[in-house]
Amino acid sequence: MSTRTGTVEGSEAGGVHVFRGIPYAEAPSRTGMFHPPVPVAAWDGVRSAQGWGATAPQTPYAPSHARLLANPQHPGEDILNLNVWTPDPGASLPVYVFIHGGAFVHGSGAVPQYDGTAFARGGIVTVTLNYRLGAQGFLHLPEGPANIGLRDQIAALTWVQENIAAFGGDPARVTIGGESAGAMSAAALLASPQARGLFRGAILQSGAGHHALPAETAHEVGHALADELGITPTREAFAASETADVLAAVKRLTLQLQTAPDHARFREAAANAMLFSPTIDGEVLTELPVTAAAAGRTADVPVLIGTNRDENRLFTVPSGAFAAADTAALHRVLRGLGFADPETAAPLFSDPGDRSPGAALTHVLTDWMFRIPAIRFAEARAGAHTLPTYMYEFAWPSPMESLGSCHALELAFAFDTLDAEQSSALTGPDAPRGLAADLHRTWTEFIGTGSLPWAPYTPENRTVEVFDTVRTTAVDPLSERTAAWRGLR
Repeated sequence: MSTRTGTVEGSEAGGVHVFRGIPYAEAPSRTGMFHPPVPVAAWDGVRSAQGWGATAPQTPYAPSHARLLANPQHPGEDILNLNVWTPDPGASLPVYVFIHGGAFVHGSGAVPQYDGTAFARGGIVTVTLNYRLGAQGFLHLPEGPANIGLRDQIAALTWVQENIAAFGGDPARVTIGGESAGAMSAAALLASPQARGLFRGAILQSGAGHHALPAETAHEVGHALADELGITPTREAFAASETADVLAAVKRLTLQLQTAPDHARFREAAANAMLFSPTIDGEVLTELPVTAAAAGRTADVPVLIGTNRDENRLFTVPSGAFAAADTAALHRVLRGLGFADPETAAPLFSDPGDRSPGAALTHVLTDWMFRIPAIRFAEARAGAHTLPTYMYEFAWPSPMESLGSCHALELAFAFDTLDAEQSSALTGPDAPRGLAADLHRTWTEFIGTGSLPWAPYTPENRTVEVFDTVRTTAVDPLSERTAAWRGLR
């Protein structure tokens, strides 16, 4: 297969051609780990694209989550690479570019749940990619460029525009998507003037338009990380530090942020319990993505957006926070998130199937981090857009460890990869294949056409398609709870 920079050789199985580890930018170790991506130089001969490319430096998931979430890591310098699945290199098919999640510090395009084979068999050319993570991708200091990780994603999308036709993809029909931090990245790309025209649709799974840091907050994170390393807060000092030392410092500071957050100093980062997010830098990202949506600056792109019913159980159950929560902790969190009368607000979050404080607390955190931002993004778009915003909820509860319909559970269903390595850790051994076929078919339809057979979400018609073993359509679900967040989130 010929690209603009050289020829690559992939593999074929079951009618799907797969190309792995294609570089879309030069190795940052050669061009500067804390510098924007540089276009990859041309090569001679045929480059093998049969094995996974190197993944971005990162620490493994904590043991409580490593057993639930696959996260393969592959060593090497050429970490800015992508993977392509195509059924027909001679065709002109819709393209799906998926951005992985992992709180901006974990993950890669090689996660087995993101295998693009099923999409390719359905006529969708599928791309997954690696981008710089943690400090290397999202450190923001007063000097030098910010949002290196977002710049990497934009470089990958530029590569797609220039090269995907050679793989059977239509560059005029590119849909971006992502889950968790990947969805937050997609929202940032929707708002970014530098990404305009690189895609024509977006799927946001469990991530929306609230998760970007003002420059002042991002500066505080950078200074705190420099203090943790004992270095001056400059790009040069970070670049001179050992990668392993930076990763260890990020891990320590993240733990502090999650267990004893300094809200006065870290503000949005503390509220979201994430050390890194895209930064409103005035260049790549000029405003909060939800603000850009309200101003109509994402008007030319249809969006499919949604969340899982019990998102935060992935974090509260394995960590023990679910079982340890009491009423005092629930009220403390509600007060910290702006509820003036926690005792009155608490019943709104009561779970009919589980009246424990842990269940209520998990609903509060799910709303704050995922559900309400998705609703606000849909509301913002509806007021200023002609192209539709469709909303879904994934409601099937996992039988594993009281996880319910937790964060990341829907991935193996959307990609139809229930048989992939480690999928059953979240789904259990007997996950409903009909649900996977339904969700995957919905994603394929949206990628192919930009439309879906249920009503778009508007403030007047709050239609949500609910995916479970029996699929239903709901109008304004949990309306009282949603209204309680007005003015707070």
